[in-house]
Amino acid sequence: MSIQHENSETKNVICPQKRLENLMHHAGNKFCADCGTTEPRWVSSSFGVFICIKCSGIHRSLGVHISKVLSLKLDEWTDEQVDALAKLGGNTLLNKKYEACLPSNIRKPKPHSSIEERSEFIRRKYEMQQFIGYDDGLSCPIVPSQGRSISLALAQSSTSYYNSFMDNKPSEKHQSKHRIGNTFRNSWGRKDSEHKSAKKSTSLAGMVEFVGLIKVNVVKGTHLAIRDVMTSDPYVILSLGHQSVKTRVIKSNLNPVWNESLMLSIPENIPPLKVLVYDKDTFSTDDFMGEAEIDIQPLVIAAKAYEKLNINESMQLGKFVASKDNTLVRDGIISLDEGKIKQEISLRLQNIERGELELELECVPLTQ
Repeated sequence: MSIQHENSETKNVICPQKRLENLMHHAGNKFCADCGTTEPRWVSSSFGVFICIKCSGIHRSLGVHISKVLSLKLDEWTDEQVDALAKLGGNTLLNKKYEACLPSNIRKPKPHSSIEERSEFIRRKYEMQQFIGYDDGLSCPIVPSQGRSISLALAQSSTSYYNSFMDNKPSEKHQSKHRIGNTFRNSWGRKDSEHKSAKKSTSLAGMVEFVGLIKVNVVKGTHLAIRDVMTSDPYVILSLGHQSVKTRVIKSNLNPVWNESLMLSIPENIPPLKVLVYDKDTFSTDDFMGEAEIDIQPLVIAAKAYEKLNINESMQLGKFVASKDNTLVRDGIISLDEGKIKQEISLRLQNIERGELELELECVPLTQ
């Protein structure tokens, strides 16, 4: 079966996940397109390449406007998404395109390469597309001179995009004084110095090691603020360090139900998960509808502690206690459920007249 063309009768009887598994078993897709690690479990749906967990973190740091990363196992795929992935051709074909003009003095990362080596190569390969061949297959674009200036330019390019993105958001004028889980965090023994170093570590998301992933299910909003005469068109942005993802827009609804799962890589020094809500406007700047911050370090610590225990029974591991000193609507329970570390969060949005948001968090170890 060709990776580009699947038998239509087969497609009609096989579920998307099974079709994905078929694509995974094609020879070129058994190895990460960027570093060669065996059995990659992630895909850049933007480029159609199968990648490993370490390279997926770099792809996420590029931003979803460049590379959108999906899990082969953890995300739910539709037939349309699998169709699009199959048509792109797989790792072998795509590497012939994106590495067609790879200079002899540029070394492709290996499975044990450093995060810096991966970051520079992946950014040059996909973001700047320095190694791509022209359609005639005979000529290559001019590659800039090598050296430190390349790394600096890439870092500045990534950072400037993030800064311009955040600077254009009116929410930056509203600095939240509330951090969910202060009391609970202290019970885990987190020090102020660790918290400060976590903030400093977010300066170059693509240049840090990742300790896991956070899967956030944005469940619903309740009694959100009115921004369009009688209603609003809300959407949610989640930010972790320099990574940002957002939900779809729900039209004319103050009690929207998203039930939309989004994934972010967790840096080694863990910053807070920032939650921003906006009203989508067609002809003007999107209106601010509230914000909050969530300390995810207790969830990560719990996931690390129970990752290797193979406990299948459900149990409560801890909780954030709702009080007047935080933004919780009710206690936020951290639990072990079918081998997964999860946390339910229901919070009041800050710096806005009203609005609540319900989230479900799951910490995913790097082994998945």
